[in-house]
Amino acid sequence: MTGRKYEFRVCGRLSDPVREAVGEFSDVRIVAAEPETLIYGTIDDQSHLHGLLVLLENLGLHIVSVHEIPAMPVDRR
Repeated sequence: MTGRKYEFRVCGRLSDPVREAVGEFSDVRIVAAEPETLIYGTIDDQSHLHGLLVLLENLGLHIVSVHEIPAMPVDRR
């Protein structure tokens, strides 16, 4: 299934339990970008997008921005 690629920017670092919760909800890549955290993922539809936003808010994360991106960034590890 193809979807749209998104970058979610949230304040601060994600704890391990929060990382696990986000990863269980959706296949994402989480990147520390001090003082924020970037979450990259492919979103299937509006329902999936809304669900992830609600999850991030329920986990107490402050969402700084959400952007649709043309492609996933290259992992430079």
